[in-house]
Amino acid sequence: MNPSTVKPWFTDLQQRIVGRLEAFDGKPFEADGWERPGGGGGLSRVIEEGDFFERGGVNFSHVMGDGMPASATAHRPELAGRRFEAMGVSLVLHPRNPHCPTVHMNVRCFVALAEGKAPVWWFGGGMDLTPYYPVEEDVRHFHAACKAAVLPFGGEAEYARLKDWCDRYFFLKHRNEPRGVGGLFFDDLGADGKTDFDTAFGLTRSVGDAFLDAYLPIAERRRNLAYGERERDFQAYRRGRYVEFNLVFDRGTLFGLQSGGRTESILMSMPPIVKWRYDWHPEAGSAEARLYDEFLKPRDWA
Repeated sequence: MNPSTVKPWFTDLQQRIVGRLEAFDGKPFEADGWERPGGGGGLSRVIEEGDFFERGGVNFSHVMGDGMPASATAHRPELAGRRFEAMGVSLVLHPRNPHCPTVHMNVRCFVALAEGKAPVWWFGGGMDLTPYYPVEEDVRHFHAACKAAVLPFGGEAEYARLKDWCDRYFFLKHRNEPRGVGGLFFDDLGADGKTDFDTAFGLTRSVGDAFLDAYLPIAERRRNLAYGERERDFQAYRRGRYVEFNLVFDRGTLFGLQSGGRTESILMSMPPIVKWRYDWHPEAGSAEARLYDEFLKPRDWA
């Protein structure tokens, strides 16, 4: 598998997503190209203080190195010491309006190389939704788009597997609570030799291509809803969970930092305004309590 066969799709995906998001927000994304000492680089497309997005980024990176980072070999110890090449598109969008969810999407490809041994390649990715206020219509729409992206690559069983994987992955163990309402997650697709390249790359493309239809209709429905200090305060509190997950558990964040990636690009996923409180609990019967009681639990949304 030659990474040059997938790079054009990743760069095109970034351009397509940024173009649609700029048209939606009304403010252009800044373009920030960077090079990585040791090999590779990328292009960060970032918006801050937009008309709709308080902060967002759509990053492309293509990096290589002489040794696989610990985050990549923790569950694949046999690859320790191999050279690697990794590329992908990762995005996080933090709307200002608390009625519109935060969203994350990532699609990526890895190749592990060693002299005299066949390359080991695999794909990974997914997307997930993190609402602050519970709107069933939005969550069902997002999950329906996720399901449609997966069905051609294994049907109902494969969708159920990737949905369950997402529910288990985006889970804050120290809080015993999900980060949001899930979506899709997969990793190591193709590494075991059971999935051929065309299928693995096809699923990855399908997930990436589904993102705009999964998220933008939600943003359009919620962009003009009124909100006040109470909603912004709760949004900032829940954003704290986002920060905790990304810094403690997220494989992409850990891989980027351990592999010497560009810190500014990696941490663009952090929300701009965050709050933590000691032992806070929502008022019984409130919209905030309904998020915890009904939405932050795995469900068959689709």
